[in-house]
Amino acid sequence: MLPVSSFSRGAKSEAQSSAFSREVRIPPLGLAGSLRHPAGARALVIFAHGSGSSRFSPRNVQVAQALNRRGIATLLFDLLLPEEEDDRRNVFDIELLGRRLVHAVRWIVEEPDVGMLPVGLFGASTGAAAALVAASSLGDRIGAVVSRGGRPDLAGGVLPQVKAPTLLIVGGADFGVIELNQWALERLGGEKSIEIVPGATHLFPEPGALEAVIEFAAAWFERHLVERPARANRDAAR
Repeated sequence: MLPVSSFSRGAKSEAQSSAFSREVRIPPLGLAGSLRHPAGARALVIFAHGSGSSRFSPRNVQVAQALNRRGIATLLFDLLLPEEEDDRRNVFDIELLGRRLVHAVRWIVEEPDVGMLPVGLFGASTGAAAALVAASSLGDRIGAVVSRGGRPDLAGGVLPQVKAPTLLIVGGADFGVIELNQWALERLGGEKSIEIVPGATHLFPEPGALEAVIEFAAAWFERHLVERPARANRDAAR
């Protein structure tokens, strides 16, 4: 059975209708991004797209919109400048992409409207490896990581250093990538889990496949970015 969000349908609709969006430029290079901040947001998720994609990835946009309906702010941004995309080596430079993601996190935590929110990372394809590289260097600042059809194995030696709770979501028909995710799962250093969506291929185009990804991801972020900090704050107040 797929996980079910704790939000009611009415609360989701209210969050969607009152969301505030703005286009941003992330220093130091001025990378273009789209920040969407639902009223009363309780967490923020930054997206790292995969090779050959951008902040306009229709699958990531769909996931982001679903998170917005659950009261989670989202930042989608381009990991490379337009002129850098012409060199295909940059698309697979995981260390470079990880640094760009670190810059985005350090910028967003200084923004007054969202800077105090717990931060999670959502990576797809090579973006998943970049998310794990960033999480390994940012420590407790990252509350959770989710990978969709990712290549976490490309994070290589930093996997044991990732302490943020990490969920790997893989299509059941994405042969080869499943094994790479299982290899990475064994090496991750913190709380970790893997969910396999039956019959789904790499981009999850099958009916209901991306919806399953959304439910798994939303439940993971709600558990680790919303519920866990709330429990910690209650315990500290006692």
